[in-house]
Amino acid sequence: MTDWYGQRFEVELGNPAHGGLCVARHEGRVIFVHGGLPGERVAVDITEDRGKSFCRADVIEVIEASKDRVAPVCAAAAAGSGCCDLAHAEIGASRSIKAFVVAEQLRRLAHIDWTGAVEALPGRSDGTGYRTRVRLAVGADGHAGFRKYRGSEVVSGVACAQPVAGLLDGIADRRFAVDTEVVAAFDDDGTQHVIADRRVVKGNGRAVQRVAGRRWEVSASGFWQAHSAAASTYSDVVAGWAGSPATAWDLYAGVGVFAARLAEGGANVVAIEFGQEAVRDGAIALEDLPIHFITARTEVGLRKVRGTPDVVVLDPPRKGTGKEVARLVTAHRPGKIIQIGCDPASFARDLGLFQELGYRIDEIRAFDAFPLTHHMECLASLTPATA
Repeated sequence: MTDWYGQRFEVELGNPAHGGLCVARHEGRVIFVHGGLPGERVAVDITEDRGKSFCRADVIEVIEASKDRVAPVCAAAAAGSGCCDLAHAEIGASRSIKAFVVAEQLRRLAHIDWTGAVEALPGRSDGTGYRTRVRLAVGADGHAGFRKYRGSEVVSGVACAQPVAGLLDGIADRRFAVDTEVVAAFDDDGTQHVIADRRVVKGNGRAVQRVAGRRWEVSASGFWQAHSAAASTYSDVVAGWAGSPATAWDLYAGVGVFAARLAEGGANVVAIEFGQEAVRDGAIALEDLPIHFITARTEVGLRKVRGTPDVVVLDPPRKGTGKEVARLVTAHRPGKIIQIGCDPASFARDLGLFQELGYRIDEIRAFDAFPLTHHMECLASLTPATA
C-alpha cells in the first residue's frame, strides 16, 4: 500500500465522524478530515498514514463551501490551535454535527436508535465566552498558549473564543517557565486565579463555586465543569430523574455536586471519590447533609457498600465506567441508574453494558457543554428491564 503522508488530494466530505472530523474516500481508502464540514469539496494534505485502511488529513483549501461554514470565531484555532475545532461551523450546524455523532455511536455500540438533539446550555447564542477554567501550555518563548491540533507546538497568545471575560487577563504578556502548565480559573465570586507550575501567582488558589444555592470552596486547579452553566444544569437533570430516593450512591463523586442534590431531596447518600482533595472539599461543604464519603477508586469503594440503593449516579472520566464497575453496580440491582459521559463512544459502550446487565434506557439527553469544539456531555436514565 502506497504511503500517502504529505500528499495532497481533492475530496468530497461525507458524514461527520467522532472527534470533529469528516469522512472522505479516495481510491478505496477512508480519510478522516479535520477542518471541513459535511458536503464540502476540499483539498487536503495527508498528515498521518500508518498503512491501514484509513489515514488522516487537514483541509488546506475549501473549493466548494458548505452553507454552514462561517469565518472562525476563534483566533487561536485559525492559527492552528486545537482549542476550537468546530469554530468554522455555524453554532446550530455544529450541534447538528454533534447529534449525528452521538446517534451514530449509540446505534453502533449500544444498538440504540436516538433521534434527540444536542441542547444548548445557558449563555451567549454564538457559543463564545462560556469557559471558566482553562489549562495552557508554555512554549519555548515563555508565553502561554494552546497546543496545535494533534501537535506539541504552542500557539502563542491566548486569543481563544471560549473563556469568559477576565479569565485570561494579564496572562498573555507574562512569561512563565518553559514547558510548564498554566491553569486559569474564574470563580463564582468573580475572582481570577492563576496557577503556574503548581504555584499560585494570582488569587489564592481556592475557587468559590455555587450550585443550586450551595457553596463549595475548591482547588482552582482541580476539576470543575468548564462551562459556567454545566454544573447547575446537570444537577437539575439528575435531581429531576432521581425523584425522591431514600438511598443513593454518587460514584466518581468529585466534591459531591450530585450527592448534595440527592441528599437535599431526602436521600442518605454514599459518595465514592478517589481524589483526596476533592473528598476533603466536599465533606466540608456538605457537612450538614447525610452524605458519607468513601475515598477510594470506584471499583474498590463499591466492594465496601451493601444494600440496594434507589438511585446510582455515575459521572466517570472520559474513558467511561467500564465492565467491572457496571457489573458491581448492577449486582446491587438499584432502582435507577443515571449515567453521565463526556465521550460519546465510551458513553454508548457503557449504555450497552448496562443493557446487557438487565437495564433499559428510559431517556437520553445531550448538551453542548463545550461549544466551538467537537465535545459534548451526555446523560441517560436507566431502570431495570424487568421490574
